[in-house]
Amino acid sequence: MSRSLGIDFGDARIGVAISDELNFLAHPLETIDVRRVEAIPRIVALAAERGAGTVVVGMPRNMDGSRGPSAEKAQKFADALREALPPDCRVVTWDERLTTVSAQRSLREAGRKAHEQRGIIDQAAAQVILQGWLDAQAGGSTML
Repeated sequence: MSRSLGIDFGDARIGVAISDELNFLAHPLETIDVRRVEAIPRIVALAAERGAGTVVVGMPRNMDGSRGPSAEKAQKFADALREALPPDCRVVTWDERLTTVSAQRSLREAGRKAHEQRGIIDQAAAQVILQGWLDAQAGGSTML
């Protein structure tokens, strides 16, 4: 069984999370600073290094479920990633509404102060996205 990567796409930083070998639990992996590193080649390398067969890109929908400009950027990123990855690695999108809020709450509950969250909040958001997708797969839910 191959692992899965979760992606929290952003203009400045991209959070990456990875599943365990059983695709049961998501774990934070890294934050990509897109001003310093080309994101797509880095994600392709991570997928190869970690044996990922699926990359889950968070889709930032509006609260009413519609897609705004951020969702269009995320979709273009997912499409570019799909083109760059090998054909046996699928790219799916997953609703990420409120994932950053959830990640911030979890970090706060773990004792992280707001100024300490900056370097890891994107990873934590990617972890929430990936965990939601993994849980839905285990429960037989459909992808977005």
